[in-house]
Amino acid sequence: MGKIKVTKCPIEGLYIIEPTVHGDERGYFIETYNQKDMEQAGLTMVFVQDNQSMSVKNVLRGLHFQKQHPQGKLVRVIRGSVFDVAVDLRKHSKTYGKWYGIELSAENKKQFYISEGFAHGFLVLSEEAEFCYKVTDFYHPGDEGGLAWNDKDIGIAWPLKEGEQPILAQRDQEWKGLKETFQFS
Repeated sequence: MGKIKVTKCPIEGLYIIEPTVHGDERGYFIETYNQKDMEQAGLTMVFVQDNQSMSVKNVLRGLHFQKQHPQGKLVRVIRGSVFDVAVDLRKHSKTYGKWYGIELSAENKKQFYISEGFAHGFLVLSEEAEFCYKVTDFYHPGDEGGLAWNDKDIGIAWPLKEGEQPILAQRDQEWKGLKETFQFS
């Protein structure tokens, strides 16, 4: 392997990406993406768009997915920290409906690759967080779907302190649960 370490997660299609950090008294340098390293790990995705957001503490964005134009996402935090989550929505997957979460921060410099077929969301843990992500398909207005962040059937253990409630966009307050959203025959 090269300068980027790729580790498979317990759910197929999810990967933790860890760059080599070259640091000294001046600061640091990292390669955040290296196509050769990714291909050596079996990841051959092509990214078509980069996005960035800033959010304040306890903002929860998600759980989002694209219906007809699914996106793979390589996500990272460049300031602050978040608890990042992916939920398997692949109908015939043995881990359908299961979730995996990881803390991403400017300090740990970890990245998370989420393949197509997953819902994605994150909760901001720091006072503010800047979140960057590459995607494998363009954004298509009207194609976004979502799941309730607190769906009991999924059971995500969001790291909220007792009595804290997440700050949600209106649409994120209205999503239904997994069973209501996907009714397979």
